[in-house]
Amino acid sequence: MDAVDTHVIVVGAGPVGLMLAGELRLGGAEVIVLETRDAPTTESRASTLHARTMELLDQRGLLDGLGAPPREPMGHFGGVPLSLDLPSPHPGQWKVPQIRTEELLGTWATGLGADLRRGHEVTGLAQHPYHVTVEARGPGGPVRLTARYVVGCDGERSAVRRLAGFEFPGHDAERELIRADVDGVEIPNRRFQRLPGGLAIAARRGDGVTRVMVHEFGRAARERSAEPEFAEIAEAWRNVTGEDITGGTPLWVNAFGDASRHAGRYRDRRVLLAGDAAHQQMPIGGQALNLGLQDAVNLGWKLAATALGRAAPGLLDSYHRERHEVGRRVLGNISAQARLLLGGPEVEALRSVFGELIGYERVRAHLAGMISGLDIRYEADPDAHPLTGARLPYAEPGTAGGLGAALGPLRAGRGVLLVFPGPDAAALAGAARSRAGSVDTVTVPAVPEGGEPAGVPALLVRPDGYVAWAGGDPAGLTAALDRWFRADGADASAGSAGDPAGKAGRPAAAPTTTPPTTPTTRTPQRVDRSAPMGNLTGKTALVTGASRGMGRATAERLAREGALVAVHYSTGADAAAEVVAGIEKDGGRAFAVRAELGVPGDVHELFLALEQGLKERTGSTELNILVNNAGVMGGVKPEDTTPEQFDRLFAVNAKAPFFIIQRALANIPDGGRIVNISSGLTKFANPDEIAYAMSKGAVEMLALHYAKLLGPRNITINSVAPGITRNDNPLFDIPEAVEAMSGLSAFNRVGEPRDVADIIAFLASDDARWITGSFVDATGGTLLG
Repeated sequence: MDAVDTHVIVVGAGPVGLMLAGELRLGGAEVIVLETRDAPTTESRASTLHARTMELLDQRGLLDGLGAPPREPMGHFGGVPLSLDLPSPHPGQWKVPQIRTEELLGTWATGLGADLRRGHEVTGLAQHPYHVTVEARGPGGPVRLTARYVVGCDGERSAVRRLAGFEFPGHDAERELIRADVDGVEIPNRRFQRLPGGLAIAARRGDGVTRVMVHEFGRAARERSAEPEFAEIAEAWRNVTGEDITGGTPLWVNAFGDASRHAGRYRDRRVLLAGDAAHQQMPIGGQALNLGLQDAVNLGWKLAATALGRAAPGLLDSYHRERHEVGRRVLGNISAQARLLLGGPEVEALRSVFGELIGYERVRAHLAGMISGLDIRYEADPDAHPLTGARLPYAEPGTAGGLGAALGPLRAGRGVLLVFPGPDAAALAGAARSRAGSVDTVTVPAVPEGGEPAGVPALLVRPDGYVAWAGGDPAGLTAALDRWFRADGADASAGSAGDPAGKAGRPAAAPTTTPPTTPTTRTPQRVDRSAPMGNLTGKTALVTGASRGMGRATAERLAREGALVAVHYSTGADAAAEVVAGIEKDGGRAFAVRAELGVPGDVHELFLALEQGLKERTGSTELNILVNNAGVMGGVKPEDTTPEQFDRLFAVNAKAPFFIIQRALANIPDGGRIVNISSGLTKFANPDEIAYAMSKGAVEMLALHYAKLLGPRNITINSVAPGITRNDNPLFDIPEAVEAMSGLSAFNRVGEPRDVADIIAFLASDDARWITGSFVDATGGTLLG
């Protein structure tokens, strides 16, 4: 399969593109964001976040970053006042300038590892069977990138939509509002004031700037190649209100019309659209931005799972199926509002009747739900539970049935199974274990009387907070999971809709699952102080490549010394489970984590599972000991080594340890221990392993240079270089071969995994506190000559 630069390229770094980038990173996908602008916008176009969007930001732990934005319970429908008060933790509408929303999402996405590249204008796009090629003009000249998928979040004039050939049917603007943010004017606030000559809106902000919007009745929208001049807005304002605002200072001017266009499809093979790239509409009531942000949250987890090979067949196709219908409905209500808002005297009778209808609670609630996004319900089977397809019910604070119980997993962008007390609770939890890499199981205490959702044994909640299944039948739960994620370790080659070869979600050497965790319940488990004391009691450790050989022996030895050990593996879930079971049988503590190293997203994938497993068992994410053991051998003569083989050796053996250490230092406290496994081949020549030896030489440099950096924190870092050590290579089953290899050691035998594990355990202990930056010869004297 073709190598790629990243899993997903997102074009457009507005709020929608940044929201999508963060969602993809939560799902473990590598992301590059291309943005034409050199710097974030200073124009606060949209200023309203609705209740459903606020709930989604809450689910991702982002609300604190907004501070305390003003809340307005009253909205409107086409200028007719409408209360937006509905059951939600965040009812009404919240006034947040788009500048702030974009800043918040940009910090979040890049903090998660999204690669934001400004000053890049996309000029070309081509789809291939297993990847997409994107060409752009960047600050340094032309750029060519490849990805498994590309998403256009680049607005109404989307280059991605145009280059990929998406149809965008609809109509151009017939009428328009022109608006400006003006400093230094003193005019009355107006909320949709209809005057004989037109519509006038004015709202003075806390900083003294007034936003004015005006429409002259009967005036058609103009063909515009640029934004209007302030003089045009001032003239229209005077014509409608009789007031002169020419003495003010315009900070931003803009025009928006009642154009309405909707892409016929949101996905074409490996290219997708979100936000205004998928739908163009008049931004009445702030619905446009909210619609786009909700597109991004729906798409993000599905695309990440597909790109990493974890998605069930057809999951990605559900993005179009679900969000296209939502978009159609929103565009419909906006078109209706535009008629009421911008129509002249001919709509007054209709507005009067509409105002009377809004007085009926069911009508008001229906319209408020539509505008706020709280009424969105995705398609479900006719015989499904009524909660299926709806957003997770929000119980009152302190009750156990609603969002509070699921908030932790949802903030990590994972699915969650809420299991309530009952006779089938164990069976339901067991049914989800095969998806532990993607779905967390939360055992909920007894639901207080009146708490939601009473009478439902279990709820399966998607990462975007919508209920995928509700009921009590484990078989029904299994069927729902089959429509969502592949079982951990399942082969992703079965294919999916639009990708019969099954390769859409499998980037070169990409992982096929997220790391499983055990147990799958979320009850934190504190350190058992009654366990036998050892040198490492109370410590936590990560050993990479711990399902066999030296890694396994190291994990077992550290566990015998009292450490809680994360047993990392790339393939061989059964072998890792066997290591964990053996440690626990001997009274130790361990859990398995899976992540394929040397591929995009490897370190993020590893630490998502590691931190979750540590938090479950210790209540914190502190990591005391890191052993970088995982590696691959070359076994290829130098003249036969290909660039791909060379890159693979360095990606796994050198690059992965570097970035694992970089990431781990946020978890390792002062006094921590890092041990890197090198090789005797850095000092003993073997022409058949030149590239491998080079990669291990790079590993030794980590200890030398990091030791100087980490010394002030009393963190030691050392290199251990094994020699010929028994592993599962069939060569060790040949007595003559073993005898020949034994002759290279001063002890006349080959090394055993425990020989190396004992050295690692020593370096991980407090006894080795005065050793750092060292090269430890663990070859059994092979290097003596």
